[in-house]
Amino acid sequence: MKRAGLSRERILDAALELVDRDGVAALSMRRLGKELGVEAMTLYYYLPNKDAVLDGLVERTLAGVAVRPEGPWREWARAFAVSFRAALLAHPGLLPLLATRPVATPGGLDTAERAAQALVAEGFTATDALHVITTLATFVIGQVLAEAGGTPGHDGPDPRPALDPDRHPVFGAALAAGLGTARDHEDRFAYALDALLGGLAPR
Repeated sequence: MKRAGLSRERILDAALELVDRDGVAALSMRRLGKELGVEAMTLYYYLPNKDAVLDGLVERTLAGVAVRPEGPWREWARAFAVSFRAALLAHPGLLPLLATRPVATPGGLDTAERAAQALVAEGFTATDALHVITTLATFVIGQVLAEAGGTPGHDGPDPRPALDPDRHPVFGAALAAGLGTARDHEDRFAYALDALLGGLAPR
């Protein structure tokens, strides 16, 4: 039954907090109800099942990427990639979800549709427009996985190897220059994004 003070948005807020803290695997309707102080059955008035919660989290992530597909397409596509990366770094627990779950809600599809229409207006076919969108999204997710993600089930020390500078001089020079630092992640992201956007074009 409906409960005063509860809403779809409040439930998704709680789901995001749970995922941020404990990961997607810990999310269940029972656990979510406990977080909100209600029985799991109460949640079904607002969201029919766990899939709807997961879809809502995907939609919310995309909605938070406030980029309008207007003007030169490479400019807004770059802005999308930068904003999407920031959203994922803010909530790295969502990475497994965004990496594997397609956009399914009307709101999420609306976001993708606007971008696809703008690309079609630039000469892309409908299929290639969606290829551009998924290529960018997959690139950003992969970059953030490397930047923020750890090895599942591994809480040990830093897995980076100790390098012999005589045997691996290039790696040694890169490490000395800051490989793996926050600045390095920024530079690597920008470098790869430039290369990716430069190679995408209507066929």
